[in-house]
Amino acid sequence: MEAHEEEEEEEEKNVDVFRKLLESVDSNPDDACVHFNLGVFLWEKGEQEEEGSKEQAAEHFVRSAKLNPQNGDAFRYLGHYYARVSVDTQRAFKCYQRAVTLNPNDADSGEALCDLLDQGGKETLQIAACREASEKSPRAFWAFRRLGYLQLHQNKWSEAVQSLQHAIRGYPTCADLWEALGLAYQRLGMFTAAIKSYGRVIELEDTRIFALVESGNIFLMLGSFRKSFSSSPMHCSSFNTSTSIVGIEQFRQALVISPKSVSAHYGLASGLLSLSKECTNLGAFSWGTSLLEEASRVAKSTCLAGNVSCIWKLLGDIQLAYAKCLPWLEEKWSPEIDEEDFSNSILNWKQSCCLSAISANNSYQRALHLAPWQANIYTDIAISLDLICALREDDKHNPNSWQLPEKMSLGGLLLEGDNNEFWVTLGCVSGHNSLKQHAFIRGLQLDVSLAIAWACLGKLYRKEGKTQLARQAFDSARSIDPSLALPWAGMSADTNARNPTTDEAYESCLRAVQILPAAEFQIGLAKLALLSGHLSSSQVFGAIQQAVQHAPYHPESHNLNGLIFEARCDYQSAVASYRLARYAINMFSGSKLKSHLRDVALNLARSLSKAGNALGAVQECRDLKQEGLLDAQGLQIYAISLWQLGENDLALSVARDLAGSVSTMERASRAASVSFICKFLYKISGQESAIISILKMPKELFDNSKISFVVSAIHALDGSNNLESVVSSNQRFLASHEEIAGMHCLVALGKLVKQGTEHYLGFENGVHHLRKALHVFPNSVLIRNMLGYLLLSSQEGEDTHSASRCCIIDTSHSPNKEGLKSAFEILGAGAVACAAGSECIQKFSFPACRYWCLSGPGAIQQLQKWLHREPWNHNARYLLILNFLQRACEERFPRHLCTTIERLNFVAMSNQVYLKKDICHQYQKFQLLLCASEISLQSGDQIGCVNHAKNASMLPLPDCYLFFAHLQLCRTYVAEDDFKNLQQEYRKCLELKTDYCIGWLCLKYMESHYELQKDLSILELNFEKCSKGRHSSWKKWRALFDLLQGLISVQNQDFLRAEKFLAQACSMSDDESCIFLCHGVICMELARQQCDSQYLSHAIKSLMKAQEISLIPLPFVSTLLAQAEGSRGSKAKWEKNLLLEWFSWPPDILWNWGGDWSGYLELRPAELYLQMHLLATYSKAGSESSFCVEPYQSQQRWVLRAIHLNPSCMRYWKVLRKLMQLSPIDRLGDEEG
Repeated sequence: MEAHEEEEEEEEKNVDVFRKLLESVDSNPDDACVHFNLGVFLWEKGEQEEEGSKEQAAEHFVRSAKLNPQNGDAFRYLGHYYARVSVDTQRAFKCYQRAVTLNPNDADSGEALCDLLDQGGKETLQIAACREASEKSPRAFWAFRRLGYLQLHQNKWSEAVQSLQHAIRGYPTCADLWEALGLAYQRLGMFTAAIKSYGRVIELEDTRIFALVESGNIFLMLGSFRKSFSSSPMHCSSFNTSTSIVGIEQFRQALVISPKSVSAHYGLASGLLSLSKECTNLGAFSWGTSLLEEASRVAKSTCLAGNVSCIWKLLGDIQLAYAKCLPWLEEKWSPEIDEEDFSNSILNWKQSCCLSAISANNSYQRALHLAPWQANIYTDIAISLDLICALREDDKHNPNSWQLPEKMSLGGLLLEGDNNEFWVTLGCVSGHNSLKQHAFIRGLQLDVSLAIAWACLGKLYRKEGKTQLARQAFDSARSIDPSLALPWAGMSADTNARNPTTDEAYESCLRAVQILPAAEFQIGLAKLALLSGHLSSSQVFGAIQQAVQHAPYHPESHNLNGLIFEARCDYQSAVASYRLARYAINMFSGSKLKSHLRDVALNLARSLSKAGNALGAVQECRDLKQEGLLDAQGLQIYAISLWQLGENDLALSVARDLAGSVSTMERASRAASVSFICKFLYKISGQESAIISILKMPKELFDNSKISFVVSAIHALDGSNNLESVVSSNQRFLASHEEIAGMHCLVALGKLVKQGTEHYLGFENGVHHLRKALHVFPNSVLIRNMLGYLLLSSQEGEDTHSASRCCIIDTSHSPNKEGLKSAFEILGAGAVACAAGSECIQKFSFPACRYWCLSGPGAIQQLQKWLHREPWNHNARYLLILNFLQRACEERFPRHLCTTIERLNFVAMSNQVYLKKDICHQYQKFQLLLCASEISLQSGDQIGCVNHAKNASMLPLPDCYLFFAHLQLCRTYVAEDDFKNLQQEYRKCLELKTDYCIGWLCLKYMESHYELQKDLSILELNFEKCSKGRHSSWKKWRALFDLLQGLISVQNQDFLRAEKFLAQACSMSDDESCIFLCHGVICMELARQQCDSQYLSHAIKSLMKAQEISLIPLPFVSTLLAQAEGSRGSKAKWEKNLLLEWFSWPPDILWNWGGDWSGYLELRPAELYLQMHLLATYSKAGSESSFCVEPYQSQQRWVLRAIHLNPSCMRYWKVLRKLMQLSPIDRLGDEEG
């Protein structure tokens, strides 16, 4: 009812409006506006399906147009009438044209006009009309839009961009315009702009399939373009991967909207293929394989487009890439691997690769069947057939027949004979060298800048032994395209023609591997790493791991993998790799080469011996001996293994056999054998027997630097100098600076042994010799590292700082030889050895060590870099943990540092190297457990602290080390107030004893606090015995012990006894300013208590000494000295020392407290400001001393600053109250002053 009533009311209104309009027309028949309004009313009634209304409206529009020919709206309605009602196209065209002419901004008339022209096929007239309208008015956005579409249709991309950009100003939310603009940009190669336009389309309408697919295609194209033209693929890998992933996501979104979209399926499969290739180039073979499997499923799902050639070709590309990318195995083989399992795994892997290659060939054939005119499909089939032949190991070298890959390549050349890439493909798949050379040269005739043809030609020439031609071809390829891998690999392999150093060849091959991780390049890199000493490099390790996955049938890949494991001290993995190498030789090498089997067997025996399986090593050597393959190196391994088993007689018998064959050996092998015999005799028979045997040897055997080093090492340990004549005569064979530097290190070690005492080495003599040698060879890393190591080992406090300065941290660090210390180790150990050797932190105003100002770059940053380069290095992680612990102790154990140490410690303790029972690894484990115990103690975890300390106390280490585990337990029980266990651990420390004075100092401090021992002389006697063996540093330790006793006496309020101890400490150590400071403070306190000027004189003397010897001014020394001088009535010295105290403190610094809150950090203490108030008071009396500090500070302001820093001090408030009680005139004068 309500709706019906509303309709009746609306109808009555329309009738009323119509009546009024008729009356207006009757009253004003010549008014064009009245006729137009009536026409519009009738036209709208006609839209509501009232017959006859539009005809009547047309009559009034005609009348309005006649009365006012400039009314474009009337012509627009007339155009609508003729176009839609009376269907008079000519009249409609003229009306619309007249409307647009009168009003170019009339979008309805313009669009209708263009629609009429489009129906008549008059595209040229459309363009003319749109262009005319756009030229008349810049706001004719409809004209720009229509013109842009037409120009896009005519492939006029640049003009279309201008038109569409103008149209978008009028229609900014029109998705069609943005999509058309994106297409124009795409065709012009402006891909970034196209991506932005397509992105705007997706923002406006996220269901636009075309925008999603095209933007995905652009992302894929950008990735491949960057990859093709970048000279450093490793640098752009992240860019390629990111663009491929974005493109893939675009295609996935398109498939969500339209699951049957063929273009989206094709794009997604192409994107996955592109991403898999990038993963393969980076060595991520498993990830690449999974991507290819998904790409294959996507490509096969386009069943509706089974007759499209490009989809079958894409499927073939995916399957071919899968055959090349599929890795062998992921799991780690055990040392006891079975040969049959190994063989089956490789055969299964080969079969999987071969089936994928066959599937790729079938897909290419299907594509060729659908498009036989596509020449590139012939070459794809040839490549897939060539891979199948390689996997099946078919013989391609039949000179009497054409092989199928060659025939298919010729098929492509028949269609496109001028395609240079097809000629290169023919050369690669052919088995005839002459045809190869002809194909490569023909490709170069077509394009002389074809780098791949030059590279392949160089490879062919090198294979034929034409080294000069090969070098020229590789040089040409590398100059044309430096991003090609083959020329770099060829340059590293072409050692005869170029004579490069092993390091240069290694760098060239590494460059090739980084560009293309091919198995043959990676195996070559490992070989060069063996020669150049880079076997421990992480890059070589990763490369050989990848080579094993792609060439498991190649014995060299497993053998080199074993050598790399051996260099990293992973002997169990090395044993497994060598056994795989032996199986590969037996199964896949065709003929069992005895030399290869011998090399692998020797490597296996050596690794077994190093892994602790001496019995297995002996069995390997016996097998080689039975086959007559046991050479000099094998005899050495055999002898060592027998010695490990305790068969010393048999070991000496083998050594004699080795000595008997020395005369028939080559020079290098003879030197190695003689060196081994000398070392082996020293190990088994002892020093005297070895020296006697060396003296009996013919002198001509020692004409080698390697033998000279061995003899010199034995001589360094011989206190009788029986080998002096042999050593002196052999030094003439030292040729290089490195050898001479090594001999200096041996001489220094000899002085350590020979010029030391029964219990202590003569470090001073060795250090002195190395310092002189360093003047001669200042750039010798070996001498520097050895000098730093001896300085650290001397246990002299001053030497630790010199040790750190000796080291030169080289960014191109390579692992040191076994037994030598690297610069990183010395730097890290030196930083730990000095308890104050941390970095300069601004918030700590005074250092605890006088060498602080001489410290170099932070050890933690260098150790982090070292660990990043060698994540397997347990020494790097161990030293980093200790340095982090030192920093945590310095900063009072903040939570983030404790968490960092806990994580590093957890990783370190899980390392199997700490399962070894040798003292070196057990000591590191001991320190790590104590570190974990300390972190637990500071975190409040007493149970964990006790457990870690008890575990440390049970390690098989000398008592002098275990002492500190029980000392840690003492600290833990103190925190728990467990005095019963504290007594037990204290007595245990006294039983164990230690050679380190710091341990006794800590125990003494604990004893004094908790009254743990009644007989106080026991601990002091132990300390005396320990410190006496410290030679030059025993006075320093004695002074520290007296200082500790003095501080204990101060705590007991026994100042006389404290002064006695501190005076003794001052007499023992005249270069420790802190001791003199403490003595001066105690003397001042005694002078105050007893009013004795003698103590005041002692205080002034000690404080002046502390002020004199301190490199960096100590806090409060000058203030105390000022007070002492003031007590004696010396006003000038009082002012002078107060000013010294003021300037000895660093100025206030701007400190960021977090967020946006920052302020000035006051470093000077409150008491100093109060003293400056006194100085300001005397400045009013005529002195100008305070004006050189802060001339505008009044007495009151000095006191206020002191109160600001220490508001709890009532003395400051009393002084302020006295100042406030001054008369107004005095205060005014004070303020003005």
